[in-house]
Amino acid sequence: MGLLKFERRDIVLIAGLFLVVLGITQYVPFHYSALIGILLFFTIKTYVQKRRQSIATAVGDGICMECGSRVIDKKCPKCDYSQE
Repeated sequence: MGLLKFERRDIVLIAGLFLVVLGITQYVPFHYSALIGILLFFTIKTYVQKRRQSIATAVGDGICMECGSRVIDKKCPKCDYSQE
């Protein structure tokens, strides 16, 4: 697992999770709700990181603008064969 780098949009995530923590504080003690908020933060960050890695490996060299298939060796397998 790579490092979970802090990005500017994480501020929105932190603010949202803070509001969730405040909301569930009515039902559970604060230290439990804070623990839930921290676990949610790292779970979401890990999910996003793994999703980005899977998209990067799926895309490879890029995506064809004509048909949307994966580009292999800087050529689209569908479009380049149809033009020949």
